[in-house]
Amino acid sequence: MNFRARDHKRGILLTSLITTLLLLTPLTQAQNNYALPPPNIPGIPQEPSNNSYPNPEYARLIAYSLYFYEAERSGKLPTDNRVSWRHDSALNDGQEVGLDLSKFTFPLSWTITVISWGALEWSKGYELANQTQYLRDMVNSSAHGTDVSGETAAAMAASSLLFRNQFNDTGYANTLLTYAKNLYSFAETTPFTLYQNSVPQVKSAYSSSSYFDELVWGALWLYRATNDTSYLDKAVNYFNTNSLSGLKKIFNWDEKSGGCYVLFAQLFQQSGQDSSKWKSEAERYLDGIVNQSDGCTFTNGGLYWCDGDSDQASLNPSLDTAFLCLIYAPIATSSAKTQTYVNFALSQIDYVLGKNPINTPYVVGVHPNSPQNPHHAGAHGGNDVSNLNNPPQTQHVLYGAIVGGPNKKDKFSDSRTDFIQTEVALDYNAPFQSLMAYQMINSRSDPYYVNVPPGKPQPKISVGAIVAIVIICVILLIIAILLFLKRKKIAEWWKNRRQ
Repeated sequence: MNFRARDHKRGILLTSLITTLLLLTPLTQAQNNYALPPPNIPGIPQEPSNNSYPNPEYARLIAYSLYFYEAERSGKLPTDNRVSWRHDSALNDGQEVGLDLSKFTFPLSWTITVISWGALEWSKGYELANQTQYLRDMVNSSAHGTDVSGETAAAMAASSLLFRNQFNDTGYANTLLTYAKNLYSFAETTPFTLYQNSVPQVKSAYSSSSYFDELVWGALWLYRATNDTSYLDKAVNYFNTNSLSGLKKIFNWDEKSGGCYVLFAQLFQQSGQDSSKWKSEAERYLDGIVNQSDGCTFTNGGLYWCDGDSDQASLNPSLDTAFLCLIYAPIATSSAKTQTYVNFALSQIDYVLGKNPINTPYVVGVHPNSPQNPHHAGAHGGNDVSNLNNPPQTQHVLYGAIVGGPNKKDKFSDSRTDFIQTEVALDYNAPFQSLMAYQMINSRSDPYYVNVPPGKPQPKISVGAIVAIVIICVILLIIAILLFLKRKKIAEWWKNRRQ
């Protein structure tokens, strides 16, 4: 009996050990790094990521985004060009008809403003990632319209702060600030006009819906850059006289009201003035986002979705609003609000980095599940505009590009012909790059995709289908039991029938 008891105990211990090992196996697998290895490109961090701080994977994401912007350059490229498949281009475009075809200044200026704002807030992120020089190079490479002039003034004023405070280049900062002031004076030229009225070629691409938000936006950035209160007075006056209070519009290259609320609150607090009005305005706006009282909602997978705005590029509203939430969170009126804004922003970051129903990080080149076919002519490598699938495979990896994103059902078509979902754009990456700088400072763990095995999850069976299957199985079981119980009578019936 003693031997049997001892063997029984050994059996229990062995079973427990095996069970424990089986349970621990998924945990061990989860520690694998499934991120794609970095390319051998100057400036791209090569260190492996293992939840260390500062995190090499977030450093790569910043570096990749800066690389993406280099891939978007046109004209005469510098000698230190890192994108081997990009060359000088568009050197003479428009000359034969006397036109300047560089007409997309509006979204480009917004991009520079947002990147500069993010760098002013989270410059340490670029320092930790060793990307400060590449940031400087990016910001440095850069007809009357009230809106575009106001936005460009904002971009140059914001950039001047970056060069003065982060890059210690007072001379260039002063040059930028002079241009910003002149552009803003140009923006105030009356009569005010939308820039597509002066440059009709942009009407079908990047037309503007209003210019009053840009007048406020430009004045606020000039006030931040100069401390000249006349610019703050202009901002307040344009804001009040043009009914910009109480709006719920999504912050983007065309609509600055949400950014103005946050920037007003920042500047009034930093200058020691009463910021209560502007904090109330900012928190009304941000609370509407996180509480879904602004008319927007979340997809089943957790992506912030606004009908109309999200239909054309779903990740854009998500990233833009996450950016504003993190900018404002430190000065919120309560710790609860601060945490709510941070949580919202982190949830959107995680979604973009792979925590979504199809395990897809929507950043090109970081993971086997990343988009393979961005809508980008240079990266594709083809020259047949009538057939975007020739060649079928993308020839060059557009590292760091953010694509348009999934639809409202969290489904994504990785096809370069589906430009809504796979197109890349300067303004898509602007908030993303800044958010990665924030993560570089604050995150103590890897981006979500690092622990995601390659491959898309199998479609889940719905609850209704499971219920139907269970009901059918129960019915079949009841029939089987009845047949078993009535087997003798059935046999007799069959026997009699055959006779």
